[in-house]
Amino acid sequence: MAITIYSLCTLTSLACAWLLLGSYRRTGHRLLFWSGASFVALTVNNVFLMLDKVVFPDYYLLPVRQVSALVAMLLLLYGLIYEKE
Repeated sequence: MAITIYSLCTLTSLACAWLLLGSYRRTGHRLLFWSGASFVALTVNNVFLMLDKVVFPDYYLLPVRQVSALVAMLLLLYGLIYEKE
């Protein structure tokens, strides 16, 4: 059951990233780019979560997951603060 939930979370964040970056390509609004980049990093975070909990349960991947989540939030925060539009 856990693999199903982790997979659905990963696919959802990937779909959000795909849609946001596609909208950025069409409109050129930079906030869409930063939001899409944040969701790409969140997708990577979800992949690390699945690897940590399902594939390699004996390895401690929490620091890697935390760094990827931090990168995702910093990308979004940068876009929210420094984009004027």
